[in-house]
Amino acid sequence: MNEMLALALKRAGADNLRAFQQSAGLPVTGEMDAATITALEPYLLGYRGVVVQEGDTFYILAQRYETTVEAIEAANPGVDASHLMIGSSLIIPLNFPLVPTNIPMTAELCDYCIRGLAARYPFCRTEVLGYSAYGRPIRSLVLGQGPKKVLYNASHHANEWITTPVLLKFAEELAQAIATNNTLLGIPGPQLAQAATVHLVPMVNPDGVDLVTGALQPGDDGYEAARNLALYFPQIPFPEGWKANLLGVDLNLNYPAGWLEAKKIKYAMGFTRPAPRDYVGKAPLDQRESVIMVNYTKAVDPALVLAYHTQGQVIYWQFRDYEVPGAEQLGKWFAEISGYALEDVPYASSFAGYKDWFIQEYRRPGYTIEAGLGENPLPISQFDQIYHENLGILVLGMLPESIL
Repeated sequence: MNEMLALALKRAGADNLRAFQQSAGLPVTGEMDAATITALEPYLLGYRGVVVQEGDTFYILAQRYETTVEAIEAANPGVDASHLMIGSSLIIPLNFPLVPTNIPMTAELCDYCIRGLAARYPFCRTEVLGYSAYGRPIRSLVLGQGPKKVLYNASHHANEWITTPVLLKFAEELAQAIATNNTLLGIPGPQLAQAATVHLVPMVNPDGVDLVTGALQPGDDGYEAARNLALYFPQIPFPEGWKANLLGVDLNLNYPAGWLEAKKIKYAMGFTRPAPRDYVGKAPLDQRESVIMVNYTKAVDPALVLAYHTQGQVIYWQFRDYEVPGAEQLGKWFAEISGYALEDVPYASSFAGYKDWFIQEYRRPGYTIEAGLGENPLPISQFDQIYHENLGILVLGMLPESIL
């Protein structure tokens, strides 16, 4: 059924949808109609909601839905398995990994993954932080309850969407380790949860991601506007070269940290108007998405931030000449565990980014991680390698300073 998930969110052909509809006992229309979406939703969310019937037990339900008793227990804390109440509702996780790592990510798929994780593992918390320029939700996902607060984000840039499943897969593996008392990189999940509270924003730029990964098609709201902007920049391939939001603003150049310097640099390069990349906006924080990130960061007050981008296998850790105690050493440990290089940011990219703003505002460690190698958008075939390289960084960032 993971294939069905891919079909649903990549707008698969009518023949494939007809096959699913026939197998599910639905009217065979070949269209993504309401009944088909409803039938697919448990596989998108990774669980079914069921009502307890007479004679049901966790074991019987696990057998019926081909899952495990342990998964049902994790999803239903506080339920007395020996005295299930007839008519009460249960969450039944389905027995497959929720986060897909072999298909392009979309805003809708990201949203399903976050909501599904929060249902499978109720100690995960999620909220909609706000909405993008075209009304797509930007969600957080929070795990752990430890004193060290960290904030990881991904997909500021549309064609760097492969960073979103990196954070989602990390969240799924961390949640599993917490729920089952297993380890992540040799550290017990409950110990990590007691050490830190991890705040994730897996997709900062959902509109742009949908354009690059094909969820937006010609005729859809926003597609034609983006294509018209791209006509002024024929040297940038469309849509795969698109980094900005759908209003043509590069979100990682929209923060109040050397914004005027960024504007000067990018204007000199010819990006003086909304564009697929490198346009800084009319003013700092004139975009919904960057405002959401600033507001959420202020609410969290994190000790550390990681901003995930692609590509280059490089870690950037500085902004101007601000001195941040411990930042360079921690960056060296990140580099050692990942195999990436710890480097200074090239001058042309030195201003107005999220990491820059955080360092300026808080004088705490902030890092831009440029994952993978190649030309953006990186192929999904690189996911396993990228995840392997970055899992150590994600875990290491959670550890308390006394251990580091």
